[in-house]
Amino acid sequence: MQLDLNLLTTLDALLAEQSVSGAAERLHLSEPAVSRTLGRIRAVTGDPILVRSGRTMRPTPRAIELQEEVRELVLRARSVLSPEAALDVASLERTFTLRCHDALTSALAPRLVDHVSRVAPGVTFRFLGETSEDTADLGRGVIDLEIGSRASGPPDIAYSRVADDRLVGLARRANPLLSAAIDIDSYAAVPHVIVSRRGRFEDAVDKALDAAGVRRRVVASVVSTAGALEIVRDTDAVVAVPSSIAGRAVADEALRSFELPVELPPASIILAWSKRSATDLAHAWVRDVVRDAIVAVVRDGPGVTPDGPPRPRR
Repeated sequence: MQLDLNLLTTLDALLAEQSVSGAAERLHLSEPAVSRTLGRIRAVTGDPILVRSGRTMRPTPRAIELQEEVRELVLRARSVLSPEAALDVASLERTFTLRCHDALTSALAPRLVDHVSRVAPGVTFRFLGETSEDTADLGRGVIDLEIGSRASGPPDIAYSRVADDRLVGLARRANPLLSAAIDIDSYAAVPHVIVSRRGRFEDAVDKALDAAGVRRRVVASVVSTAGALEIVRDTDAVVAVPSSIAGRAVADEALRSFELPVELPPASIILAWSKRSATDLAHAWVRDVVRDAIVAVVRDGPGVTPDGPPRPRR
């Protein structure tokens, strides 16, 4: 059966007015048009709906039984088809799922949770780590936002470049590398750790070193920054990380950051989401909140520690 939902609107008016002329006036239609629609309603429901009693019309028992349900359906339909009301974040109750690298989560999550818990106490966050393979989770609605470094992908995904972060080195304070000015040769001579979700043993640092005719020795590739920092904290290995992450890493004073002796392009931070969420007011709000938090993390990251040795020119 193919139903015309306009029948519900007319039925609602007829039951409220108990009159074809009254319903016509209420709907801004002609009486013949409403009368014809009443005939269709009678055919669909198998009930007269309204019967004449003297000079007036009275609803049938079936019509009385339907009246409240019809009114609710009409109101719900109007709500669905009306523009979304202004967002009240203070009363918003929703969970947003974010996926990003563990190191960025450690820097971003405290700032994000602190702000949102004050302005939107009904909002919660689910932070997921990066996967070793690309997924369609954004398009499927499994996650709301993905924070990474790539600004290309499926056409149903939107991308926004939020900030640029530079790479710096991290080493334990007792690392002999930090005892003198760090040049490209002394830097390449120490063991290195790479953070790679796919287990790669080369990254942008290797390209810069190759261009200078120098090679380094990578002793480990780990999927998380936390794992890399544990290695660096207990050995003479070093790791290159974004400056915003280094700021938190050196807070425990077991590590020190230093300028890399190679020129590297900035690391872009890209925010991605499904285009289906473009008109979702709550989603647009959380995108802005996350974007502001990322910018603040990059801006406020202390970067290289003040007592680090100067980087020599070459």
